[in-house]
Amino acid sequence: MDIDRDVDLARLLVGAEYRGGMVISSPKLRKVYERVERIAPFNVTVLIQGESGTGKELVASELHRLGPNPRGPFVALNCATLIGQLAESQLFGHVRGAFTDARENSLGYFRAAQGGTLFLDEIGELPLGLQPKILRAVENHEVQAVGSYESFLVDLRLVAASNRNLRSMVTAGTFREDLFHRLNAVSVVTPPLRECREAIGPLVAHFVDLHSGEAGKKVTHIAGSALRILLGYDWPGNVRELSHAMQSAVVMADNSRLAVEDLPLHLAANEGAVDREAELDGLDLRATTILEEQRTDALRGATGLESMTRSALMRSLEQTRGNRQQAARMLGISRQKLYRMIARYKLAHTGRQS
Repeated sequence: MDIDRDVDLARLLVGAEYRGGMVISSPKLRKVYERVERIAPFNVTVLIQGESGTGKELVASELHRLGPNPRGPFVALNCATLIGQLAESQLFGHVRGAFTDARENSLGYFRAAQGGTLFLDEIGELPLGLQPKILRAVENHEVQAVGSYESFLVDLRLVAASNRNLRSMVTAGTFREDLFHRLNAVSVVTPPLRECREAIGPLVAHFVDLHSGEAGKKVTHIAGSALRILLGYDWPGNVRELSHAMQSAVVMADNSRLAVEDLPLHLAANEGAVDREAELDGLDLRATTILEEQRTDALRGATGLESMTRSALMRSLEQTRGNRQQAARMLGISRQKLYRMIARYKLAHTGRQS
């Protein structure tokens, strides 16, 4: 069989669900979304924790959309962008004349989010000196603009997020313990992409479709060898990195098919190095036909690559009537690896004639 056989991208989306801006295509992601649905109706402070690029802002947006005030504003601030002495003004506003260049009143992010949701991303970057004022704003629901003695009541939901370990920061003395516990009233953890690999295929299809529309193209297929590279990569930048990679690939594509050479250079360079025994069980896309026949059932049952691997292995043993050498050749793996897989999935008698 041809290792570069094309895969229809639409088939990769079978079984995936769209919830707001999120693509739910793995058990872990489904659990995250179920937690969001449970939390959203209650106006509680939420802390979202997860690596960079795992979709924390999407989770915050869904909490707002499904919350008690979805028609109110959704205001997002990355705390890493707060500017030195102006940080307090950025958060709480200022009155005219409070400092040089303060020529008019400013609301600040807290008051701008009145009646809606304020999303403070990368809360771990918040300067230590500002943390008591954030705590006061959260606990008392009021803020004081720079240069003013007047306090302003604020009615909003606060959602914070961090890719840093805030508990460790508390221990190190760089994040206030009382603020941490106040923000961590309810928490949501967004998993890294490497821990839910069955989501990679559907996300590839989703982002190719999205970026194809932006580029005025219609990319509908991906080469099997290109998909194999994407499935085997660790994605340290998570969903954000995958989105950017697919945007680049779509721009480079000459036609309706994504090939290995269309992938970003650091991915294409790894074409010969993708052998993920732990995650992919060594299955080669020479067995694309077997994999594609099982993909629909696997995704519908939300069991992903683990189920696909076992099903493909069973079918190869049945088709070869238990001949290990032929089954290994069909799957494009060594006999030693086949024996390990048979033992792992307890298929010692599959395909053998009685």
